[in-house]
Parts: sequence; structure tokens; C-alpha cells
Amino acid sequence: MKIGVLSDTHLREPNTEFKKIINAYFKEVNKILHAGDFVDWSVPEYLSSKKELIAVYGNMDPPEIRKAFPQKRTFELEGFRIGLIHGGGPPFGIESKIKEEFEDVDAIVYGHTHIPAHHQLKDIFFFNPGSPTRPLIHRPTLGILHIGEKIEGEIIRI
Repeated sequence: MKIGVLSDTHLREPNTEFKKIINAYFKEVNKILHAGDFVDWSVPEYLSSKKELIAVYGNMDPPEIRKAFPQKRTFELEGFRIGLIHGGGPPFGIESKIKEEFEDVDAIVYGHTHIPAHHQLKDIFFFNPGSPTRPLIHRPTLGILHIGEKIEGEIIRI
């Protein structure tokens, strides 16, 4: 299974460049995960018109998005339990903080930092796709999760 992963899109609308990115990189994915900070309702609306969308809200999302999506969620894909959360606060130590939000997960997908990350810490795979529109220290990025016998992550520089 191939999953497209986004976070921190911070868009007022899905502009032409964003649509090109989604069409180019998420054409072959089965689902899309978004770890929050859409900023406008038109973004999840557009993404869900492309693929099944599994999402949470972020600290910059308006009330209508906060009503539609939870602050965190746990779900299962191909037998793996995955936690999805935006996160908050300073980037240093964010993984320790968000780990406390979940029990018995194989992976945690998060956002907030705008900094891509993908690594195993003990028994949990942590994955942050960065931001495709407002990167902090890198070029714009998004992620792909490959789920088979194990979970593997790929950060794609746009």
C-alpha cells in the first residue's frame, strides 16, 4: 500500500502549483494523510476529491476544520496501527511529547515543525512530511509511506 502524506499546507485555496504537486506525486497512492494546518476548508475538500483523506486539524486551522477532523486519531492500515497528530510547541523534543498521546502504535505521523523527518525510535516509526508550501529550512517536501511487511517512509523534495 502506498500512502501520500502532507502537513502544513497553509493554503487559502488549492492553487495551480499545489494541484500540480498532488497530481504528480499522489497519482499512484491509495490514500492521503494530512497532519493538519490546512488553513482553509477548500484544501481538505480538494484532497478528498482525489483520494480517501485521513486527517487531523492543526493549530492554524479554523473552527470549521476543527469540527470536521479530530486533534489526533489512531487507525489501522495493512495490520499496522498508525497515530496521526499535528503536534505543537517548539520542534526540540516534539517526538517525545507526541509519543505520550498514543498507546500501542507502530508509527506516528505528525507535522507542525515544517521539518521533514523519518526514522525509527525504539519500536515506533516517526514520520513528518515537512511542508510542500512553507518549508522551514529545506526545500518544499511531502512524504510517501510504503506499507507492506513493514512501514517505510520516503521524503520527496519538490
